[in-house]
Amino acid sequence: MTPHEPLLAHPWIARVDPAGTGGLVVTADPAATAVRHEPGRLPVLGDLVAEHLEHWGEVYDWTYSSGEGAHRPDLDLSGWRATGTGRPLPADHMAEWADRTAELVLRHQPSRLLELGCGTGMLLHRLHPHLKGYVGTDLSEHVVTRLNGLGLDGVTVVRAAAHEINGGTVRAALARLGERPDCVLLNSVTQCFPSVEYLAAVLHDAIGLVAPAGTVVVGDVRHSGLLDEHYSRLEPGSADRAAADTELLFDPATLAAVAASAGRRLTVSLFAKTLTADTELTRYRFDAVLHVEPPQSPPAAIRRWDELGPGPMAALARQGGPVRLTGVPNGLFEPGAPTGASLRAALAGTGGAVLLDPDDPMRLQVAIPAAAAATPPTRWREWAGRTSRSARSPGPG
Repeated sequence: MTPHEPLLAHPWIARVDPAGTGGLVVTADPAATAVRHEPGRLPVLGDLVAEHLEHWGEVYDWTYSSGEGAHRPDLDLSGWRATGTGRPLPADHMAEWADRTAELVLRHQPSRLLELGCGTGMLLHRLHPHLKGYVGTDLSEHVVTRLNGLGLDGVTVVRAAAHEINGGTVRAALARLGERPDCVLLNSVTQCFPSVEYLAAVLHDAIGLVAPAGTVVVGDVRHSGLLDEHYSRLEPGSADRAAADTELLFDPATLAAVAASAGRRLTVSLFAKTLTADTELTRYRFDAVLHVEPPQSPPAAIRRWDELGPGPMAALARQGGPVRLTGVPNGLFEPGAPTGASLRAALAGTGGAVLLDPDDPMRLQVAIPAAAAATPPTRWREWAGRTSRSARSPGPG
């Protein structure tokens, strides 16, 4: 018997090869990492995928039940810590993070919302007063019990994973809304997904469920194109640390390609983080809104930042009609340039929004009004074809 044979006997392992460092490279059996999906049915998960989700459920159940980071009911920051220091992120910064996310969701005036992975309820508390009905899901039994115990009118929270949209528990809760949800929200949960295939299964079901002219909001996504920048800023020469990151990262092109294959007409809006503090949440994450069967809108005029001369924001506001400004430098990466926060302040009263450049994650764009941010997925597929590193997934396990 070779030293590898006990490993090869495991049903989840397909092969074992020696590594140049003296270790071993273990390749999982494709069946163990598979996500088989048919519309309208629960996805069938491979054993490693199921174990990955169970692991995250245990982690968050323990984290939430510890009560560490609970400042107040609408600001329970249990589990929120900076990557570099391991210390809790500042409460005022996290409150702004939650407020900006709620504003993004409410910009589209939803009335019936399904949130997948609601966590401690930071967004629930901010959203439910503006809704006719809210259904939340989470893997943690602790937060499900706690949030239901608040007795909030029109709110139901159930224990379910993100891929269980078509499961009986979620469907029964959604039936209480009376109609299909007009918004499905996934905020700061995709990093816990085991693979892009799992992401696709979840998004296809979310897109299939949402009512016409509704939205699917995919928020607080870790950008795969900024992973190396993130770790090099924490610790120069930290390539090994970046390679050891165990979360799912992807870029806007991957998200758009997944959404475009869902079978419904849609457009995609890509938003930059505009938080005032310079943290990893501001620098390295983005929000996306998928507009499902949206009404037709006039195309936006495209202008470039370097064409507008002095006072570009004032010139943009005088443009008239939908307009999109491209090539905007980002002060978080280019000192002296505007930041997302300063652009957001300059747009006050215009109905505009600060966008992330889909080609260059270190650059920004501006849309006036915010609806001018929406882009057809045919354009996004072109971006996907040019992207060499669109997703970074370690796989489940």
